[in-house]
Amino acid sequence: MVASDFDQFVEQYHRALDAFFRGDPEPAKMLYSHLEDASLANPFGPVAIGWKQVAETMERAASNYRDGEATGFETVAAYVTPDLAYIVEVERFKARVGAKEEIASGALRVTSILRREGGAWKVVHRHADPITAARPAESVIQD
Repeated sequence: MVASDFDQFVEQYHRALDAFFRGDPEPAKMLYSHLEDASLANPFGPVAIGWKQVAETMERAASNYRDGEATGFETVAAYVTPDLAYIVEVERFKARVGAKEEIASGALRVTSILRREGGAWKVVHRHADPITAARPAESVIQD
């Protein structure tokens, strides 16, 4: 039951991310925890904490994408308990990003932490960044 319920949630989450790459954050926002310990670390800015900041950050992030779609999800790791779960994935997409007019392909390394709230799975934390291949040690230095 737990795994099946979790798998259904992940499918719904993937559909919501497909909408996100078209610029629509609403389906993803519905799957997110609306509690004050919710957090989001995305490639466009610092970590947002608390539902209000998370919702605003999701809206800003989605506004960076147009005419896009999710093109694939590669599950790297997942672990599920009755009340808490995580999933590590590489999310692939095509979209117009920022001010660019051409459709570009992209990939994000994503860790999502999920928990049960009121009997339903909710995303309580998401971290996404564009690092999907090995990089030199110096890549972490900020000038």
